[in-house]
Amino acid sequence: MTFKFDKLYRLGAWGAAACMVAICALIALQVTFRLVDALLVLVGLSRLGLSITGVSEIASYLLVGATFLGLAYTFVHHAHIRVTLLITRLPPAIRVWFEVFGLIIALAISLMLSYGLVGLARESIQYNDVSSGFVSIPLWIPQLVLATSVGLLCLALAEALFMAIRIAIRDPSSFCEATAPDESEGR
Repeated sequence: MTFKFDKLYRLGAWGAAACMVAICALIALQVTFRLVDALLVLVGLSRLGLSITGVSEIASYLLVGATFLGLAYTFVHHAHIRVTLLITRLPPAIRVWFEVFGLIIALAISLMLSYGLVGLARESIQYNDVSSGFVSIPLWIPQLVLATSVGLLCLALAEALFMAIRIAIRDPSSFCEATAPDESEGR
């Protein structure tokens, strides 16, 4: 399957990668500050006391971004775990309708989740909700990342659903389930 919005899904994947790099940088910096303090104490000097306030809270929000921003990309590149033990034994003409059914269910759940996340972000903006840690981070920021990520997944699911329906109606016997990344991807 060729996805028309693949560049958008790749942008989400790059966002997830940026979150992971930011987590690594924050943790490495925090460890370096502690190591410098330990070495100073070891040689008889006083600590500098450098630290990043709220690093664990910031890292946890970045981890949520890293997890959810990659959802659509991993879906279109067939990296989500799928249990296909029974449906792989079915003929393609029947299997495509199971695929359509599964995509409808996944899209419905994702749309409900997206709707709820958008409502949650609106509430956080309306009431000026902030995190309760050392750093007061407006909660609408991570919530908006979540809503955007699930929205991207909804777009990918809708795109896959339309392609599966088209195959199911036009030529159901030609359906082959994509289980590995496209070979054209490496070019």
